[in-house]
Amino acid sequence: MAVVNLIEEDIIKIPLEAKTKPDVIKELVDVLKKAGKIEDAESVFRAVMLRENMGSTGLEKGIAVPHAKTHKVNNLVLAIGVSPEGVDFDSLDGEPSKLFFLLIATPQQAGPHIEALSEIARLTRSSNFCKLLLNAKTPKEIVDIFSAQ
Repeated sequence: MAVVNLIEEDIIKIPLEAKTKPDVIKELVDVLKKAGKIEDAESVFRAVMLRENMGSTGLEKGIAVPHAKTHKVNNLVLAIGVSPEGVDFDSLDGEPSKLFFLLIATPQQAGPHIEALSEIARLTRSSNFCKLLLNAKTPKEIVDIFSAQ
């Protein structure tokens, strides 16, 4: 499944209010709950934090891709958050993360989960693409940016 097929306005939060890694994850999990993508937000949050404690998903150049597999979802779900000022996410380059892609999959969806992570990594290699996302002011703008890819 292409990441663009997962993107809807109701799974995007601009700007994120959170200032810490756990709060970013909680805020994005809450976005999924509010959008009707998950029911048990607390269990999903715990799954993501458990994965995060094994090693940070803060990549480089302001990108973070917190993710987990759990039986608390029926299929692959995604939430996107933008924090223009950035949040310390223990990233590989030590820089604050500004673009967040929270990906949750069922344990049986290892293939689609890896494909989605790979697609996010490919898209975010483009500094122009990331700049467009960071400058977006509304969820609709984010949807439009992904649709143009």
